[in-house]
Amino acid sequence: MQDPIVPFDLARMFLGDAPPLFFLEILCRTLIVYFYTLILLRWIGGRSVAQLSMVEFLLVIALGSAVGDAPFYPDVPLLHALAVITVVVLINKIIDQAIIRFTPAKQLLDGGPVQIVQSGRVLHRETGRFDMGAAEVFSVLRREGVRNLGEVEAAYFEPGGRLSIFRYDQPHPGLRIVPPLELSPPARLPRPRAAERVCCMNCGAVCAGPELPGDLHCPYCEHDIWCDPKPPRS
Repeated sequence: MQDPIVPFDLARMFLGDAPPLFFLEILCRTLIVYFYTLILLRWIGGRSVAQLSMVEFLLVIALGSAVGDAPFYPDVPLLHALAVITVVVLINKIIDQAIIRFTPAKQLLDGGPVQIVQSGRVLHRETGRFDMGAAEVFSVLRREGVRNLGEVEAAYFEPGGRLSIFRYDQPHPGLRIVPPLELSPPARLPRPRAAERVCCMNCGAVCAGPELPGDLHCPYCEHDIWCDPKPPRS
């Protein structure tokens, strides 16, 4: 039968039953878990961590776990939890300094900006890196006040999950995304080659109808559904 827990047993609270060398194992465990989680967060991309950087997001997770276990589990000695917290904060401080001082470290850990819209056209090859489909890109643009892709000269997805948008001084005709296409889809052109200009309903590219390839696929995203490009509202 397991021995009963003695309240306020200082030896159990701070040291537990582990030998002193166990603190070195805690350091190794923390390093392994920290950098493994950092690699996973780097892989899933910046949009998954909203307004926090990768390192800040990982710090929240690591500290939450370390701080959360010690108060509730009597078999978790406080010194072990404090050691984990200290190591995590020190690692985070070192990484912060590396990001500030060394550009390659910032690129490796936080990534760089990625252009997702160019000249009114969604760059699906780039948005695919964040597992974003056309509907999700349009939703992000609408939240920034974009009604028509023809308004956007360039848009960049920043490492912290923010979207930077640069608008044309004079908007161009493009794909209308307000109201959302799911609620009010534009009329599909049955004969796009006969139109002077056509707009791809997937990426928003505006092309000359007579110059479309024989299979009528968009030269940028390979989709074949076309509509009339709409002028942005003034």
